[in-house]
Amino acid sequence: MSSPKFEEFLSKVTSKVKSTEAHNRIKKELTHHLQELSQSYKKRGFSEEDSDEKAIQEMGNPFIIGEKLNHLHKPKMDWILIVLFVIFASISFLPLVGGIPGISSSITHIMGRQAIWYSLAALVIIGFLFFNYQKSKNWWMHFYAIGLFIHVYLYLFGYTVNGAKRWISLPGLTVDGTILSLFFFFLAWAGIFNKINEFRSWKKQGFLLVLFWIPILLYMIVPNFMVGVIYFFCLLGMFTFARVHKKLAINLVVSNLVAGIIFIIMIITTTSHQSYFLTRLSTFINPNADPNGAGYMYMVVRNVLAEAGWFGNGLNNDLKFQLLPESHTDFAFPFLVYSLGWTFGIGLCLVLLIFILRISKNAFKTKDLYGRLIVIGGAVLFAVPTTWNILMAFGIVPIMEVSLPFISYGGSAILFYAAVLGFILNVYRRKDIVEPTIADDINI
Repeated sequence: MSSPKFEEFLSKVTSKVKSTEAHNRIKKELTHHLQELSQSYKKRGFSEEDSDEKAIQEMGNPFIIGEKLNHLHKPKMDWILIVLFVIFASISFLPLVGGIPGISSSITHIMGRQAIWYSLAALVIIGFLFFNYQKSKNWWMHFYAIGLFIHVYLYLFGYTVNGAKRWISLPGLTVDGTILSLFFFFLAWAGIFNKINEFRSWKKQGFLLVLFWIPILLYMIVPNFMVGVIYFFCLLGMFTFARVHKKLAINLVVSNLVAGIIFIIMIITTTSHQSYFLTRLSTFINPNADPNGAGYMYMVVRNVLAEAGWFGNGLNNDLKFQLLPESHTDFAFPFLVYSLGWTFGIGLCLVLLIFILRISKNAFKTKDLYGRLIVIGGAVLFAVPTTWNILMAFGIVPIMEVSLPFISYGGSAILFYAAVLGFILNVYRRKDIVEPTIADDINI
C-alpha cells in the first residue's frame, strides 16, 4: 500500500496534469518508483518513515515533475492524417467536373451533395475522435448483433440496385447496408481478439468459427463479394497481431482452413454461382475473347490508361460519357490518370501509400491491445479496397465493385471511412494516456 506521504506527493504531481484519464497511470508508475527507492533505503538501515521521506526527496519537486508529465500526457493529434484526409476530399471533386453519366442533375447540385457528405464526414470524425474508444472494449456482442440486424433488415426491407439487395432507404437518404454492417463487425472482432485467449474450450472455439463465417455467408447472399473480401482480410490482419496463444492459434487456423475449403467448394459447385465465377474468371484471364461483352471494361480501362500521357487530357473531356461508366466511383483512378496524366496518378498512389503506412505505423505507438487492433483493422480496411481498386485498373485483379477510399463519389463509403479514421485518430490521441495492456514478456 502507498503511504500517506506518497499519496500527498502524488496529489501534488497530478494537480499539474490536466488529463484526468492519465492520473491513474501516473500514480501507478510513480508509486512503483517511490516504493523501489524506499526499499533501497530500508536495506541501508533507515526506518520506514525516513525511507519514505528520502524516497520523496530523491524524486524531486512534485510540481515540476507534474508539469513535465502534463506535457508528456497531453492528448495528441495526428495532423498528417488530417491533412491527407483534406487532400483526398479535394481530389474527390475532380471526377465530378463535367457531370455524371445518367444523372441529369447540374454540376453545382452534384458538387453540393459531395460537399454535404464531407461536412457530415468531418462531424463523424470529430464525434469518434473525442469518444473514449476504450468504453467500447466489451461491447463486441452488441456490435455483432447490430451487424446481423442490418442484414435481417436488408433481407426483409432492403432496396435492390443492380441485382444487389444492399441498400437501406431512409427519408432523403440511401445507405449501403453492407458497408454499414462491415463497420460493426470490424468493431465486434476488435473486441473479440482483445480477449481471444479466453476462448480456449472447444465449445467457444466452435462459437468463434460460426461468428467468423456468418458475415461472409451474408455478404455472399446479398451479394457483395468485395465487402466479404475486405472483411476477411481485416480479420486476418487483426488476428495476426492479437497475441494469441500458440495452441489456440493453431486450432483456429486449422479449423477455419477446413471450413474455408468446404465453403469454397459449396459456393463453386452451386449452379448459380458456378456460372458467375467461371464467367468472371475467364473474362479476367482473357478479356479479348469477348471485347464487346464481359471483357468490355477491361479493354476500355486498358485503352484509357494507354492514352493518358504524362500530363493527361484535361478534366473537361467527354471520356466518361463515351467510354468509361462509373468514372466517379469504381473507375475514378483511371479517369483521373487519363485527365491529369501519369504524373498525377503516380503522385496519388504515393499519397495513398503514405496514408496507409502512417496508419500502420501508428498502430504500434499504443501499448493498449484493443486500440492497436482497431488501428491495424482500420489500416486493412483502407489498404484492401485501395490496392484492389488500383490493381484492377491495371488488369492485375478482376474488376469488382469497389470504391477508392475518400476519393470515389458516394456518401455511405465516405461516412464509413470517416468513422474508421475517427477511431484511428482516437487511439492515437490517447496513446500516451491509456494504461498499457500489452506486456512485452507475455508468453504466447
